[in-house]
Amino acid sequence: MATAQTPAMADIHSGEHGHDQASPGEIAIGVIIGRTSEFFDFFVYAIASVIVFPRLVFPFTSELTGTLYSFMIFALAFVARPIGTVIFMTVDREYGKTAKLVSALFLLGTATVALAFLPGYHDIGVAAIWLLALARLAQGLAWGGAWDGMASLLALNAPASKRGWYAMVPQLGAPLGLIVASALFAYFAGNLSADDFFDWGWRYPFFVAFAINVVALFARLRMVTTEEYASLFETRELQPSRISDTVAREGHNIMLGAFAPLASFALFHMVTVFPLSWVFLFTRESPVRFLIIEIVAAVFGVAAIVASGVIADRVGRKSLLMGSAIAIAIYSGFAPQLLDAGAFGETIYMVIGFILLGLSFGQSSGAIASNFKQMYRYTASALTSDMAWLFGAGFAPLVALLLATNLGVIASGAYLLSGAFWTLLALWLSGQREAGDMDAGESST
Repeated sequence: MATAQTPAMADIHSGEHGHDQASPGEIAIGVIIGRTSEFFDFFVYAIASVIVFPRLVFPFTSELTGTLYSFMIFALAFVARPIGTVIFMTVDREYGKTAKLVSALFLLGTATVALAFLPGYHDIGVAAIWLLALARLAQGLAWGGAWDGMASLLALNAPASKRGWYAMVPQLGAPLGLIVASALFAYFAGNLSADDFFDWGWRYPFFVAFAINVVALFARLRMVTTEEYASLFETRELQPSRISDTVAREGHNIMLGAFAPLASFALFHMVTVFPLSWVFLFTRESPVRFLIIEIVAAVFGVAAIVASGVIADRVGRKSLLMGSAIAIAIYSGFAPQLLDAGAFGETIYMVIGFILLGLSFGQSSGAIASNFKQMYRYTASALTSDMAWLFGAGFAPLVALLLATNLGVIASGAYLLSGAFWTLLALWLSGQREAGDMDAGESST
């Protein structure tokens, strides 16, 4: 008698037969491709929100006010992301991971390429603002759905002695995405006249983002739809659970997990989006030159993320996270002033910031996820990721710029200090006695 196929079973039979066993290295490749494409999209929009959208969409106000408005719309994606998780987890349960990924990344690609055609305020008036906000909301919904569980699978499949090493792999996508996005904008801004850049040059990175999304989609589908990987998702119990059940059973751990990485998530924007806006608005420095500084600093960030894996496996993940949070708190007290110290000060600010970011961000993912029961881990980890980005990063550029313009640039360090405080508190409340306890069965955010 024939048996009905579940969506997960359908995913299995629709793919190719893989090897007898999936190695962490193979999974890592899929994770890096997926994360780099997502962060590239993220930074293309972030850079445009500083140097393009205030002039294109908010020309009726001052540059500062226009940038603040732009940062408000920037934050919409982080508000929409948990909603996207709810929607696409339902798709995952009903139709499988293939349907979830295809629909989420199709939405992300559509929203991203739509921005390349965005008319300005002088063309269609206030409708330009609404279109920008709509595209940003769509990106946020799509990012919630693009969470594929591959990072969780990587962490669960990693050798016990190298969990810190494999935990840092997904985080490499952030500096790699920033390097490519910054290089594209620096090239077009540096080689076109101002009129040509603001007319059509800034649109090309969004076309590139769409193309990268297509490549990343096929690379990720090739892995998650094979029998081998679908079986691993099932045997590791990385299947979607109902949002209501997950929140009811794991709400406490989700919130702890969301606050544990706040130091690194707050620093994330304090060395990427915020300093670009400060330099662009309040100095005579070329944004192209600062984008090059970001690229150089991001290379240090890549090295620091790799180092975090080695250090975590030697001293323990919790010790590294707590030490990094303390270092970020110290950094918050003096670093912002370096942005007013010319090119040398900006470079020191960025390099030190990216080193601290690499050490903390490299191990911040899923810091509390070992507390999740297996049957809820997949959905709880996705929700934890959404909340961490919302609380730690979503409003960081807006808050930091408001503090800096009203109270002085040193005041922007208050945001970093608060992030370090919440990280230390969440790690203390997590009840983990040893860093090794945190590594057992963690999943990436």
